[in-house]
Amino acid sequence: MLFCPMTLAAAPPEESLYRRLKWLTFFRALFATLLLGSTVLLHVRRVDTLVSLPLLILYGLILAIFSLSFTYALALKAVAWREFLSDVQIIMDTIIVSAIIFVTGGFYSIFSFLYLVVIIYASMLFKRRGSLIVAGLCSVEYGLLILLEYHGVLRPVGIEMGFSEIGYSGFFVLYKIVITTLACFAVAFLSSILSERERLTKQELTAMETHLKRVERMAAAGEMAAGLAHEIKNPLAALIGAIGLIKDEKRMDPTQVRLMQIVLREADRLSTLVNHFLIFAKPPAGKPRALDLSQNLSELIDLFEKDRIALGRITLEKRLLPDIWIEMDPDHLRQVIWNLLLNAAEAIEGKGCIRVEMQPQGHRFSEVAIIDDGCGIDDDDMKQIFDPFFTTKSTGSGLGLSIVHRILESYGFWVRVDSAKNSGSTFRIRMKRIDKPKS
Repeated sequence: MLFCPMTLAAAPPEESLYRRLKWLTFFRALFATLLLGSTVLLHVRRVDTLVSLPLLILYGLILAIFSLSFTYALALKAVAWREFLSDVQIIMDTIIVSAIIFVTGGFYSIFSFLYLVVIIYASMLFKRRGSLIVAGLCSVEYGLLILLEYHGVLRPVGIEMGFSEIGYSGFFVLYKIVITTLACFAVAFLSSILSERERLTKQELTAMETHLKRVERMAAAGEMAAGLAHEIKNPLAALIGAIGLIKDEKRMDPTQVRLMQIVLREADRLSTLVNHFLIFAKPPAGKPRALDLSQNLSELIDLFEKDRIALGRITLEKRLLPDIWIEMDPDHLRQVIWNLLLNAAEAIEGKGCIRVEMQPQGHRFSEVAIIDDGCGIDDDDMKQIFDPFFTTKSTGSGLGLSIVHRILESYGFWVRVDSAKNSGSTFRIRMKRIDKPKS
């Protein structure tokens, strides 16, 4: 659409836009009610003025606002029209404000501030580009209205004397237009910054809420899984040992040997799965120490680039920042980053690219983003992506990302993913920074 509606991550785009347009429609009708009520109260002692031409035109504008609000409320139910409706509402509001200014005195009207109100709620609906376009539209309308009034083409209803009779110079008129224009663009810029910060804050709060719910769910699963895995591991080890002894018997024919090898292979696979499950259920404490994050990431990326899954197929790019230190066991860091790189590589069919970027998050945190151009993740799978045993691949245990989550959780770090089907994925790890150790 013209103004690019802005939505929040906390709700689906249609729901967020619907909610904002609904409130905008309500407050527009409320404004019309207040305008009508204040007009009547100001002129109630002089009944004859209540039916004067300027007020009759103003009543018509108020009626138009009510009619448009009712029409907008009905049109909101049509999902396909909401983005177009947001454009129409803002454009119509600027025209109505210009009409109110013209009816209430034009150059002398006290209602020019309404342009700023329109710009503020436009910044809540649209991105910065949209709010600046609205500011430009308001400036053009106001400037055109005042210039036409100055040259005598238009004369506001009820204003007897023009600019020449009052003695206002062209410079003074231009000065007021420029000041109003600057105010419009200043408000558009500042309100868009606040709106963007609100959007980012809500995104972070939503991500944190999702993270906490996931932690609670995985903690409950982990407690149950730890006992279960230990119960399986001991008899499984005895079973593998017994099968190994039977395999060494010389009286077995080739078919029996082949079958025994299959049994051993599957038993080893099950043992590996149980070990991974134990890591998920209760990650080893490790030995945390100060790590240069950039140096460790660089070494891991270089090593992964030579791995068979990436060699000659995956291009790895790194954008790292110096002097970022964290406290973590180096083996845990390696396991986390390696699992995420492996996951990214497996999501890419044929040749592709993986980018590893470090981004500062204030003075206390740093973010590592692992970005791939693979197949992406659809919305239904996103809700389960860190659940144990969940996988969309034909191979693998489905514990890789669960282990990543559990290890990071044990350090107070957290991970989130941004992805869309056929648009690649971005895994973001937020880590707490520490001061550089003294030599």
